[in-house]
Amino acid sequence: MAVGLQGGCLRGLVTGRIPFAFLEDIHGRFVKTYGRAALTSLAYGMNDEFSRVLSQQMDYYSNDPNADRINRMRGEISQVRNVMIDNIDKVLERGDRLDLLVDKTANMQGNTIRFKRQARRFRNTVWWRNVKLTYVILL
Repeated sequence: MAVGLQGGCLRGLVTGRIPFAFLEDIHGRFVKTYGRAALTSLAYGMNDEFSRVLSQQMDYYSNDPNADRINRMRGEISQVRNVMIDNIDKVLERGDRLDLLVDKTANMQGNTIRFKRQARRFRNTVWWRNVKLTYVILL
């Protein structure tokens, strides 16, 4: 691969941390692929084999937003933050609904007590009418 082409592609990469990540990745892949054989090979001897990997990685680091770990982590943090905000909103809505439910329960309890008193008064009134009617009939 020509040095001018590599330099031209690398110039497109030069923005912050990405070039160092690119170089670290290429170095790791080269050492993993060739290991000690690279020490005894001729200059540009592995160029034909490794040029595909090099061009793929240049394309990846030039175009893919996931190439920059920090930006990717910021994106993930942003997603987690949005999920947490949604969860907090849901908890607040649930709290509001629980407050409404507690208010309705207290209202129903008050209505129950009033109904019980009125039912007792009615029962007593009917009982006294029965007693009076029985007394009038017996006399």
